Amino acid sequence: MNEWIELLTPSLLETLYMVFVSVFFTILLGLPLGIILVITREDHILPNSWLNQILSYMINITRSIPFIILMIFIMPFTRLIVGTTIGTKAVIVPLILATTPFFARVVESSIKEIDWGVVEAAISMGATPIQIILKVLLPESMSSLVLGITITIINVLGYSAMAGAIGGGGLGYLAISYGYHRYQTNVMIATVILLIVLVQIIQSTGNKIAQIINKK
Repeated sequence: MNEWIELLTPSLLETLYMVFVSVFFTILLGLPLGIILVITREDHILPNSWLNQILSYMINITRSIPFIILMIFIMPFTRLIVGTTIGTKAVIVPLILATTPFFARVVESSIKEIDWGVVEAAISMGATPIQIILKVLLPESMSSLVLGITITIINVLGYSAMAGAIGGGGLGYLAISYGYHRYQTNVMIATVILLIVLVQIIQSTGNKIAQIINKK
């Protein structure tokens, strides 16, 4: 039992580090990007069609690149940012670049669900665009955003496991180095079970938080 704990714990901690650091910066970048995608639409509070189209095209292009190819393609940029292309720190860079466009679309979808009448009421009361964003759009879409963040975390978790194929560390690297290269199937099964447990915990927690917010 102790051998399993010593084997799995470092990889689990590496995975959690990669996932939550990546998600933090993904939210930091993707949230304003998603808001801009909504408010610059022709029928919204700050219409700007050219900016909306440029951002939309950039997001679509980035999202169309498979993660494994993106990791390899931006290796020079990754080395410039963190000084290496191997290990947990190096994987964080492509994880952020891959998931930020995804989360921006999630944010866009969540905010678009808001009844326009609520926004219209805020406009009629003289609210500024910033006030509408902070006091209407974000609060009204918070429950949906929490679910979106939950999906994003699970998405990043899957990407981080994939990153193990090129020395990214974490549970993915453990599964490949032991389960595939050393033919230790039991290690691969253990990492898969651990990933399934993590997904269940993350999804259940996200659902519960969204439910609590929705009742307020």
